[in-house]
Amino acid sequence: MSDHASQNAPVRLWEAFRFWLKLGFISFGGPAGQIAIMHQELVERRRWISESRFLHALNYCMLLPGPEAQQLATYIGWLMHKTWGGIIAGILFVLPSLFILIFLSWVYIAFGEVNWVAGLFFGIKPAVTAIVLYAAYRIGSRALKNNFLWSIAIAAFIAIYGLQIPFPFIVLSAAITGYLGGRYWPKYFNATNAHASTEKSYGAALIDDQTPTPKHALFSYSGLTAVIICGLILWTLPFLFLWTTYGWQHGFTQMAWFFTTAALLTFGGAYAVLPYVYQGAVTQHGWLTPTQMMDGLALGETTPGPLIMVVAFVGFIGGYSQALLGAENLFIAGAIAASIVTWFTFLPSFIFIFAGAPFIETTHKKIQFTAPLSAITAAVVGVIVNLAVFFAYHIFWPQGFNGNFEWLSLAIAILAAIALFQFKIGIIKVILACALIGLLIRFM
Repeated sequence: MSDHASQNAPVRLWEAFRFWLKLGFISFGGPAGQIAIMHQELVERRRWISESRFLHALNYCMLLPGPEAQQLATYIGWLMHKTWGGIIAGILFVLPSLFILIFLSWVYIAFGEVNWVAGLFFGIKPAVTAIVLYAAYRIGSRALKNNFLWSIAIAAFIAIYGLQIPFPFIVLSAAITGYLGGRYWPKYFNATNAHASTEKSYGAALIDDQTPTPKHALFSYSGLTAVIICGLILWTLPFLFLWTTYGWQHGFTQMAWFFTTAALLTFGGAYAVLPYVYQGAVTQHGWLTPTQMMDGLALGETTPGPLIMVVAFVGFIGGYSQALLGAENLFIAGAIAASIVTWFTFLPSFIFIFAGAPFIETTHKKIQFTAPLSAITAAVVGVIVNLAVFFAYHIFWPQGFNGNFEWLSLAIAILAAIALFQFKIGIIKVILACALIGLLIRFM
């Protein structure tokens, strides 16, 4: 179907299915890269949705806990093809990544001690440190528009790094600050002006600025009630099955519960929630080691799909290493654990979209929506810098400050940072180059 035709004729569900499937395999680059791909394909090339409607949906997804790019795909799929369109778009955004990560996690834990695998990770891990710092820079350069927002970011860093204040409390404090700021000092939190200056017209779109809200997208209390009931059933039945079958203390049950809470706390995307996942999965439950957690983030950076899909790696390693189904079923235990973790991490995202999007379709950009987001995003910058410091410590001083300093790792991290900051080279290329350097160092 041509671009011109696509803006006049309705898009068939099968055509949308093929696009969402393709997106699931090419969605590299974290949330920023994935949103850029969707904008290029849906707004600029195919013109399925206008720039203004795309940003309106994105604003809502940015307010939610969870992976905003996956939620945006679900929102647009729902807007175009009702509930099944949203389900297809949201699932296909995640499913290829789940299968890829199950396979790579198995290769990692089964062959992780092999020289060439160790060499690859020796190069990738310093690169991840630079990537996390670059993520803080990218978010910060857009979010920290004034000294007020800078002070929120600095306070968040001090709170999580220096005072060890839990991440959820930092998010809540930032949201309250943003709400009050939006009421009393709106000029510091008005994000819509920044969006307005970047909006462009790419020609008529299928869902255009003047297109009436489709009938299925209109808000109703009966529709909201139905979504909440279905969501509760889809969460409760599998959770009760795990609890009654394996018991409360079993790894499967604990993973389901822990990643449900994580899904409700992932404000600001995967980088922001990783400290919380680390705290629970590594320190509290011992499902994997600090080194494995960093290796998992490296894998997450190199595979398509949301970066929060690193939780599938966490689940697989936990199920496999703890032999949750016995020593003879290690792979099956890992695969089931990865699937459980993915289900309970992403289910809330679907509920948030199907429950809230009809209301959002009846609203316009308002300061009471954008101000808490601006404050949370500012706090997230500080949290991500803390994560970069955490990674740097474990990579450059693997035995602690009393041990040897890894000069080669520092050199790789500096090269990666120069490639990202100075030459704007893509994340995937940087990771592949650093992996090759690590391989060469290992065999030298």
